Amino acid sequence: MGKVAVAAAVVCAAAACAAAALVVRHRMRSSGKWARAMAILQDFEDKCGTPIGKLRQVADAMTVEMHAGLASEGGSKLKMIISYVDNLPSGDEKGLFYALDLGGTNFRVLRVQLGGTDKRVVDQEFDEVSIPPHLMTGSSEALFDYIATALKKFVATEGEGLHPASGRQRELGFTFSFPVRQVSISSGTLIKWTKGFNIEDTVGQDVVGELTKAIEKVGLDMRVSALVNDTIGTLAGGRYYDRDVIAAVILGTGTNAAYVERAHAIPKWHGLLPKSGDMVINMEWGNFRSSHLPLTEYDQALDAESLNPGEQIFEKTISGMYLGDIVRRVLCRMAEEAEFFGDTVPPKLKIPFILRTPDMSAMHHDTSSDLRVVGSKLKDVLEISNTSLKMRKVIVEVCDIVATRGARLSAAGIFGILKKLGRDTIKDGEKQKAVIALDGGLYEHYSKFSSCMESTLKELLGEEVADNIVIQHSNDGSGIGAALLAASHSQYLGVDES
Repeated sequence: MGKVAVAAAVVCAAAACAAAALVVRHRMRSSGKWARAMAILQDFEDKCGTPIGKLRQVADAMTVEMHAGLASEGGSKLKMIISYVDNLPSGDEKGLFYALDLGGTNFRVLRVQLGGTDKRVVDQEFDEVSIPPHLMTGSSEALFDYIATALKKFVATEGEGLHPASGRQRELGFTFSFPVRQVSISSGTLIKWTKGFNIEDTVGQDVVGELTKAIEKVGLDMRVSALVNDTIGTLAGGRYYDRDVIAAVILGTGTNAAYVERAHAIPKWHGLLPKSGDMVINMEWGNFRSSHLPLTEYDQALDAESLNPGEQIFEKTISGMYLGDIVRRVLCRMAEEAEFFGDTVPPKLKIPFILRTPDMSAMHHDTSSDLRVVGSKLKDVLEISNTSLKMRKVIVEVCDIVATRGARLSAAGIFGILKKLGRDTIKDGEKQKAVIALDGGLYEHYSKFSSCMESTLKELLGEEVADNIVIQHSNDGSGIGAALLAASHSQYLGVDES
């Protein structure tokens, strides 16, 4: 072999060695990055842990806060608002009743014809109306005039047999899903607007008074007989069909719970005790917080950057508004610290709330062998392409950790309510059935979340007690529930129906 050939061979060998070393280094580097990503995942999973002992501590803290909130105004992070609903529907109600459901950028008007015990809901019709954006920040008068006009138009479409009895006013239940200081069953002053509404002259006003003025202005003879929020509407709708319903929970974009309390167990109630002996309490449980909640640095960052820092901590760990964004924050950390998606952090991944909970749910429920739904969501929502199956599996794992924590904490909250009511044990062998009415898109559409929540509640209750506790989907409680509460608080109760 000549000198040139030897030199070339040496150069080739050196290049091959260098290339091999580069591959090894790259492998080491990429395996180092992978190890870093796995360490971030493991740390997150550990901090989100919800062993049964921790859930019992959360439930106990919920019960303690419930007692404190019932004892005095401002005594707890839980507002425990007295709703003035002391008569839940029984199923015996008869007649034509209306509901108005205002909780976002659309409102619904609804009417139901109730036929009493045997016939129940004989007929039901509704209409949905969107609110022009300028009315969401205009004047109180303009908004309520717009609503009253739509209501009058809807009343004009009453068909044959769908009229109130002669000489009677139409009656309406008003579901108003904004913070209100309730003064009676049919009045309450607005504390503040949320969800994109900002009409200053309504704040501090009685919202039923504002609606009534507008109804009179358009010449409609209608009385608002109940002002409720969506959770109490769900409770009423559930109770109408099943007398064993004792509480309602909404798990949707936001979250809340309401339940039936014994009136004598409410120290801050100073009025006459209601005849029924019961009072519905609107817990506003989204604002619950406890040192036992398993919070991570991602939750703390989400809270700090939110519109209401320090508030609604429970809601920020369990509700649909936030779950997807917690997933995004974990993936963003992996991208920044472990180059999980390559050399650069995908720009879209830095945008808060770009990954919505329905996207997270779709990825979590992906059963395809190559996890193609995960791949397409990453591409369509975050503009991340070329992800390996190994990476997709990690993303599903992050979704699972976030959803499992939320579902198990929701179950602990429900268990806390059952403890407060003494329904967490069986007394003297008596088996008392209790039903919890559930509604909301998260519960309804995210099946891994709802099934995990239900199995966790069973685990907390133990087999024997769990046999008596039923979770029941109460669809559209907030609409029909308000009409049913108008019926159960009608001014004509006790007047002969004939």
